[in-house]
Amino acid sequence: MHLMDRLNEDLKSALKAKDKKRLAVIRGIKSSLQNEAIKEARELEEEETLLVLNREWKQRKESLHEFEKANRDDLTHEVEQEIKILSEYMPKQLSEEDLDNIVQDTIQEVGASSKSDIGVVMSAVMPKVQGKADGKQVNQLVQKHLT
Repeated sequence: MHLMDRLNEDLKSALKAKDKKRLAVIRGIKSSLQNEAIKEARELEEEETLLVLNREWKQRKESLHEFEKANRDDLTHEVEQEIKILSEYMPKQLSEEDLDNIVQDTIQEVGASSKSDIGVVMSAVMPKVQGKADGKQVNQLVQKHLT
């Protein structure tokens, strides 16, 4: 099932269940996807959809971090709920071991050997793990293997 179809079905279910939080998150996701499609003036490809979802997820993670720093438990709880709902639409995240294997394989593919090759490795790894791993985590693994 296409993501937009799934969102529409879940939107109907949330309306019927009067689940305001789920409703708000789904509407936000749909809005972001529609805005991106309007910006591109065409239907979004699967990779582009993942980029939008990833952007939404990352924004909420950053908000969560800021709220935790400010000791705003009320807002922290809300954002955690949003992240949980949003995660249902994200592709399954790669395990640390799988991600590490992808990074090592890519380092060998591009022939990287020093820290100066980090950019080359990152640009080769990110398309492989788009939406399935956090860029910070990938960067840390690349740096670890090239040190």
